[in-house]
Amino acid sequence: MSSFFDEIARNKLKSVLLMCLFSLFFFAIIYLAVLFFGGGLFGLVIGAILIIVYAAFSYFAGGKMVLKISGAHPADRSKYPVLFDAVEGLAAASQVPMPGVYVINDPSPNAFATGRNKKHSYVAVTSGLLAMMNRNELQGVIAHEMSHVYNNDMQFMMVAVVFAGAIGLIAAVMRTSIFFGGFGGNGRGNNGLIIIVALILSFLAPLFALLIRLAISRRREYMADANGARLTRAPGDLASALQKIRDYSAKPTAQPVRHANDITASLYFANPLSKASVINLFSTHPPIDERIKKLKQMY
Repeated sequence: MSSFFDEIARNKLKSVLLMCLFSLFFFAIIYLAVLFFGGGLFGLVIGAILIIVYAAFSYFAGGKMVLKISGAHPADRSKYPVLFDAVEGLAAASQVPMPGVYVINDPSPNAFATGRNKKHSYVAVTSGLLAMMNRNELQGVIAHEMSHVYNNDMQFMMVAVVFAGAIGLIAAVMRTSIFFGGFGGNGRGNNGLIIIVALILSFLAPLFALLIRLAISRRREYMADANGARLTRAPGDLASALQKIRDYSAKPTAQPVRHANDITASLYFANPLSKASVINLFSTHPPIDERIKKLKQMY
């Protein structure tokens, strides 16, 4: 058994440590790239500019873009009073501004939170979730999503995505330079060891970055579960919602969320793309059974 606060603290520490590891790995790749390219850093500089532009776009327009990609539309308060009551009450309990409320016309039960900060956030739920959950279970799901807003998970994961993207771009430039020549060969001409290390890391670094990003995503999901349970003081309701989603996904007729993709998958309450990940290391979410188990042990 563990308290809400123990789980929150434990997963916050683990996610911060993972982000520190990510940062060290990122700067190690930068350092290797500087050694590899020597004085010819033009390609690297261009890549850095592209990453900065991508990060700025993700920050300012990412939330609205995710809603559009997901097929979400603004919810009508008169049509969804229970949903609005849940979001409004939990926003007040979390001490964050009321987010925009959206609905996705999709039979698969799921939800997500997005936005650039607490003042500009959005919560979206599928029609399947609204049809399947009772009031208390819906409250549990919304508490989980409001926890993502409260914990600044949207910004946290954006940094992780930018790090992973930057590492992938640097690795791709190094591979291109090794195999086809091009950017800045002067710095690497006299050191075969740097070329060998750069070649190996150009293949392994993107995979390692992906694994760290997914591990961070899973930690933030555990933390949102714990904080959501703390907000409602009813971890059983959140566990019950997860059980219903697990049972739904086990049906032969179950379908993934239609507009979800690899980019938006980590935002969702449960994995929207598949019934379960064969290898947990490559999953955006922890196993549902493990999440249920942890929730049932909370007090």
